[in-house]
Amino acid sequence: MRETVAILGASDDPGRFAHKSMRALAGHGHKVLLVNPSHDQIDGIACYQDLTACPGRIDTVTVYVRPSILKTLLDDIINANPYRVILNPGTEDPEIIGNLREVGIKVQTACTLVLLDTDQYMAGL
Repeated sequence: MRETVAILGASDDPGRFAHKSMRALAGHGHKVLLVNPSHDQIDGIACYQDLTACPGRIDTVTVYVRPSILKTLLDDIINANPYRVILNPGTEDPEIIGNLREVGIKVQTACTLVLLDTDQYMAGL
């Protein structure tokens, strides 16, 4: 099973974990939707201004923005209604976790790259 994954906070910097995640997810056959209002495209892949602009169903949102920014995007995430949200290290916030779980969205506080590298990314889906 392959997913459509929105990378919230996508980066054009190859040294950033969001960029590495983009490469790794695509390398594992997942469809990636990049979300960052500062870019039109990253490495030839379309970049959307926000989650509401992303086409189709989003299965997972993997987060690479700090909690203060994430709080402003919470309604967009809830409206996208992904099956799960992965909060990568440094993005966690107990209030956000509670809000997402309250509406039935599964939350993982984990590193997307580690999940992929250890074959745990698709576990429990």
